[in-house]
Amino acid sequence: MRTVLSVVVSFAIVTTLPSSCQKAPAPKPVQEYSMQGEVLKLDPAAQLATVKHGKIEGWMDAMTMEYPVKDKNQFLKLKVGDKIEAKVAVQGTDYWIAAASPSSSSSVTTPVSSNGDGAKQ
Repeated sequence: MRTVLSVVVSFAIVTTLPSSCQKAPAPKPVQEYSMQGEVLKLDPAAQLATVKHGKIEGWMDAMTMEYPVKDKNQFLKLKVGDKIEAKVAVQGTDYWIAAASPSSSSSVTTPVSSNGDGAKQ
């Protein structure tokens, strides 16, 4: 019985030792992508911004989704309805808005006024 116990203990040590000695894999590097979009909703408790954005080249198609904003000061600058240009940081499966500023894009449409007969002024 003692032999069986010592074999089981030895096996347990031999099988767990190599895995406990291995280094954790290095974290993936952070990649940044440019995004243009509109802030639709803000969740201060979770520090999340829901953004409707165009295609993010090299990463994702156009869609509406929530983005964490890790920097509290950056989050506080965002307002619902803001058109923004942002840097999205991606590390493995994690992503977040790293920086955002008001959009300088001329893609914002402005209404055309008329004099009532449909003619542009």
